[in-house]
Amino acid sequence: MKRRMINSLLGVVLVVVAVFCVPLALVEKRTIVSSAQERVDAATVRLLGLVETRLAAGEPVSPERIGSQVIEGDYAEIRIPGQPVISIGTPPSGHPLTATETGASGETVTVEQSRRDVDHEIGNMLLLLGLAALLAVQAAVALAVWQARRLARPLTDLAETAERLGSGDPRPRDRRYGVPELDRVAEVLDASAERIGRMLTAERRLAADASHQLRTPLTALSMRLEEITALAHQPETVREEASIALQQVERLTDVVQRLLTNQRDTHGPSAAGFDLDEVLKQQREEWAAPMRGTGRLLVREGLEHVTATGTPGTVSQVLATLIENSLMHGGGTITLRVRSSGGSVVVEVQDEGPGVPAELGNRVFERTVSGRNSTGIGLAVARDLAEADGGRLELLSLKPPVFALFLTRARSN
Repeated sequence: MKRRMINSLLGVVLVVVAVFCVPLALVEKRTIVSSAQERVDAATVRLLGLVETRLAAGEPVSPERIGSQVIEGDYAEIRIPGQPVISIGTPPSGHPLTATETGASGETVTVEQSRRDVDHEIGNMLLLLGLAALLAVQAAVALAVWQARRLARPLTDLAETAERLGSGDPRPRDRRYGVPELDRVAEVLDASAERIGRMLTAERRLAADASHQLRTPLTALSMRLEEITALAHQPETVREEASIALQQVERLTDVVQRLLTNQRDTHGPSAAGFDLDEVLKQQREEWAAPMRGTGRLLVREGLEHVTATGTPGTVSQVLATLIENSLMHGGGTITLRVRSSGGSVVVEVQDEGPGVPAELGNRVFERTVSGRNSTGIGLAVARDLAEADGGRLELLSLKPPVFALFLTRARSN
């Protein structure tokens, strides 16, 4: 591309130089020759006037008398009827400039001038035009090289940006080049880089959320299956435990679907009324085994027979995250308390542990923020799930730690 731009601009300049310099050289040459011829004509007229003056005064016309009136280097011939030809100077060689004038008495004066000075002046003129043309060509080449680099460098940068995007580096470069078309391409690439970056971030976040949210249910399911194996001689108990295990599998499926929905569907599913008691009962049954393993209790208090608006799977996942958080970082009995607050139903999760450090506060809902060396993902995902489902998750108290899930109360028909 650089070579094409240089050749194109150089070709244009050469054409302009040729179109401009050739006619100018012809005009200047004609002007120089015309000026020299006019000087010869003027010298001839002046010499003829001198000859006529001497003849009118009766004075002799001789080279000694009028030779001083001839310009040095010129040659003059004076022809007077009845007298020999008078020659002054040396005849020039080649094709001299010649002028002839005839007087009233028949005398003729001829003056010749060498073309050496004229040719020298024409040569100087052509040399100046050649230098000017050479400077113009050099300037054109320099301009073409600069312009080619100015346009080629942005294209190289844009190609590198596109290659970086293809190799998985979505950072925008925010470079502009002062060329509207190239700046537009750069803006499009930067916008594409930002979109790709957001997509990669969302996918990585989805992977992290899914792995975190599936970890605890899978652990609980493993413990449940271990209990089923140990109770193989008690059919009724096995059936009950297997039923709970199947419910956990269904909830795992719902968790995966919900995480995918939150990442890729900004509208989310439409919420409907559900029995909150069933969700709380399910949580108590699912967490019974881990609670027994740690010697802790999970109790329920407050309102009963409450219908809330939302998605049962999402509410279950949020409550499971809060219970797991209390089980890992808290202590004592974990209480699930249901109360009413205006048009909302509030489910509080409280334990008897040391509470949330004061320096954290509501920052516990931020990703990667944790006061107990955990991942810091669980509470952030729980808040996102609650908000996507039309609810709200808040930290009401630092000590004792009280997390509250606000749900919309379903309208009675």
